[in-house]
Amino acid sequence: MTVDVWLPIPPEEIEGLPVGPNYLFWDGGEDFPADPADCAFYVVPYMKSSEIGVRPLPAMVSVEVVQTLSAGIDHVQPGLKHLRPGVRLCNARGVHEASTGELALTLILASLRGVPGFVRAQDKGQWLGGFHPALADRSVLIVGYGAIGAAIEDRLTPFELARVARVARSGRTTERGPVHPFTELPALLPDADVVVLSTPLTETTRHLVDAEFLARMKDGALLVNVARGPVVDTKALLAELESGRITAALDVTDPEPLPQGHPLWQAPGVLISPHVGGPTSAFLPRAKRLVVDQLGRFVNHEPLRNVILTTGPTE
Repeated sequence: MTVDVWLPIPPEEIEGLPVGPNYLFWDGGEDFPADPADCAFYVVPYMKSSEIGVRPLPAMVSVEVVQTLSAGIDHVQPGLKHLRPGVRLCNARGVHEASTGELALTLILASLRGVPGFVRAQDKGQWLGGFHPALADRSVLIVGYGAIGAAIEDRLTPFELARVARVARSGRTTERGPVHPFTELPALLPDADVVVLSTPLTETTRHLVDAEFLARMKDGALLVNVARGPVVDTKALLAELESGRITAALDVTDPEPLPQGHPLWQAPGVLISPHVGGPTSAFLPRAKRLVVDQLGRFVNHEPLRNVILTTGPTE
């Protein structure tokens, strides 16, 4: 029996899709391309709201795999309770590391070197000189040292840093040095000039960056968030920004999109980019390769990559 596969990229634009499944294009439009009950492999539309991504899940009674094209899975988790046991949820590890690593480095350098001020001065025709901190000789703390965290360090390595500290859910040793467990985070914060957030959003990391976390950061430190907005307590961050004690560069916010008139827009010392860590020219070729590889494994009954969880009776 031929099974349906739902893709958010037109199948004719993806070379190498395995023969067998019936490929259907759905990128979050109002009408489904077919009966969701017949879908066996669902690739969730990219950069769409959680409501759109999970909308077909209650009717997907035959689905075996839910594949995101994002590193995070928090946007589909609300719909997992509708799925039968045994459905595998896979993320897009390998797709976003390059782009997110680039953006993290961009935000760090732009913030430290005062680039937003230069742009505003250029708009006014002003020559705005001054003294700005360099990234060289700085201490960087990466909070969330998975594939993206490692990619960020890859791009930081040539910049003659004083040191890099790494934090993840559990401690381990890497070729570059130790990865500390989250329990050691409070002791590491006071030494960091730059704190980069690249951790997934979970119940453990929601509001990880609260008033206590921020208070432990040194005066003049820079907080960079390329993770998820709710990892940071926005109210607590605003208090620190308005005091002028720290600065921030945020690719993600809470709420998101950040509404017009929100105080974060005008907070001193903050640089905001509109969640553009992943959507670059590097995304589509990597996403296509991931989809082809995963579907090849699915069709040939081989182990899938990037399985984050398998649904059970409690999902």
